[in-house]
Parts: sequence; C-alpha cells; structure tokens
Amino acid sequence: MQHTRQKNISQEKKNILLNAIGQIIHEKRIAKSKGILLHSYEYELSSSSLMLIEKGERDPQITTLWKIVNSLDMSFEDFVKLLSMRLPKDFKMTDD
Repeated sequence: MQHTRQKNISQEKKNILLNAIGQIIHEKRIAKSKGILLHSYEYELSSSSLMLIEKGERDPQITTLWKIVNSLDMSFEDFVKLLSMRLPKDFKMTDD
C-alpha cells in the first residue's frame, strides 16, 4: 500500500499571500483617489468585504478578486504578475 504525504498550507504562508493581495488592491484603489465606500458603490462590491480583503483578513473567492482587479483598471494577468513580484522569492503555498 502506497502512502502519500499530505501537503499542508501553513497559516503563515496564507497570511503572506493575503497581505500581499490586500496591499496591492489598497494601493491601486488609493491611486485612483477612491475611498472604499465610493469604490464599492461604483463597482457593486461589498465595502466590508473590500475592507477585509485590503487588510489581508479575508480570503477572496476568485470571482470576487477578478471583479476587484478589473475595477482597478487592471487585467487579472497583470495583477498576478505584480503579486508574484511582491511575494518572497520561490514562494509556494505547500511544502514539497
């Protein structure tokens, strides 16, 4: 019988990722000179969710993240590239 090792996602790594996502969103929103309430209203986003995502306290669903990124006049591809540059070198969510 073959035993496979379970790959764990550490809370620390998850926090690093969520904080990087939140920082990018916050910076891009501020660059547009928009407050959370106005930005949320204009793009039909939940202001409380956007606030928690920006603080790195909520793990957004991919559809929500895509909508937020597009509301910041970015392509999802550009967002992911920027995120990759913000994360530590060779960052992985799982341990090999």
